[in-house]
Amino acid sequence: MIKLLKVMAISVGVASVTCTPFVYAERNMSLGERIDMLERSIDARSQSQAQMSQQVDSLQSEIAQLRGITEEHNYKLSQILERQRELYQELDRLSELAKQASTISQSQNTSASGQNFGLTSNQNSGNLPSGSQNTSYSSDLNENQAYDRAVNLVLKDKRYEQAIPEFRAFIQQYPNSVYQPNAHYWLGQLLFTKGELTEAASSFDMVAQNYPDSNKRPDALFKLGMVAQKMNKPALAREKYQQVISEYPDTTAAKLANTRLANLK
Repeated sequence: MIKLLKVMAISVGVASVTCTPFVYAERNMSLGERIDMLERSIDARSQSQAQMSQQVDSLQSEIAQLRGITEEHNYKLSQILERQRELYQELDRLSELAKQASTISQSQNTSASGQNFGLTSNQNSGNLPSGSQNTSYSSDLNENQAYDRAVNLVLKDKRYEQAIPEFRAFIQQYPNSVYQPNAHYWLGQLLFTKGELTEAASSFDMVAQNYPDSNKRPDALFKLGMVAQKMNKPALAREKYQQVISEYPDTTAAKLANTRLANLK
């Protein structure tokens, strides 16, 4: 009797869910056959639901990976665009320097031809420190050339290993250069990609600590968080990400830091 009640309960429950014409069409089937058919139907539904659940989980994982890849690509693109703007600014500055040098040179020539400063023309040509202003300009130009050479090894030639000593040499040779924060940041990037995390952190920290007005500082702080995360220091990584968000809330680095922070365990 109990078994019959269980069978009836199963039949009613399944019928209320599936309720297809096929079930009602099989009125000549025995009770045992109907039970077997219903059990097979329930098993098939369960397997189908499990497969769908696995597919949903797999799709969610793939979406998360694609979102992370997209964020990384957007970050790299923003860095490339920023570097292009810097190059245009540098070209404008070089053009202005060239104009100034040309003006100074013409002024010197005019002054030398109009006055002999107590010397004959032959004495002037032999004793005046001609080109002293050009020497100063050449020094600035050499600084620009050294920096651009190091950057071009990365952007144009893709010779990342060779770029590392170039940036190190630039940092040592031009300690007062306006490109110092950029050079330290580029060096940190190269070392980070190479897996030399301690040295990379040192370069990024140099930007963060010594150049508070540099537009590279938010990126440097973000990269310090990434370095800490790779070195299994989640507390330090969280601190750096929160610092980026707090100090530079509207930057790309802050948006990426938010994403990293949300996924940090």
